[in-house]
Amino acid sequence: MSKLFFEEALRGGDPRSLGRAEEIVGVVLKDPRRVDELFECQFSDDELVRMRGSDALENVCRQRPDLLEPYIDRLLVQVSRIEQTSVQWHLAQMLAEIPLDGRDRRRAIAILKRNLLSGYENLRSTELGNARRAWESRAQPKACHRRPNSVWESGVPGIPGSSLPGLGFRRVSSRGTAG
Repeated sequence: MSKLFFEEALRGGDPRSLGRAEEIVGVVLKDPRRVDELFECQFSDDELVRMRGSDALENVCRQRPDLLEPYIDRLLVQVSRIEQTSVQWHLAQMLAEIPLDGRDRRRAIAILKRNLLSGYENLRSTELGNARRAWESRAQPKACHRRPNSVWESGVPGIPGSSLPGLGFRRVSSRGTAG
């Protein structure tokens, strides 16, 4: 299976479906050398291929975040510039899974803030909240936990009312209940 196979497998069909994304996840997990081929699907001319490729990449990342560590810069620079909500949803989830150093973490937070304040309406309530909870649940030094909390509580500096509670969001406990 080549990149062409990955693109073909993800192309067409019902836009509400993930096509053969699950099959591709299995291929990449069995042969991690293929992660690059899947990563490149995010840059396809076909928006369904980008959406499904990002979904498959997120699923690979959930199981093997180490496979995406070599792609941190490309995620933070190239993928973050793709103006497709579904790609940004999956990017938020991947950034929560991949171990990031302080500099990359600040870059990731800036991207998530930008997406929060942009027109990615669905991104606001679902993926950003999930990514924030994932970051908080990971075993990170305390300093890493303060940054997302400060954004949660006080919002983006210089933008009144941009805190998540100010936007109408409620905290969710680790059991998924509002608190």
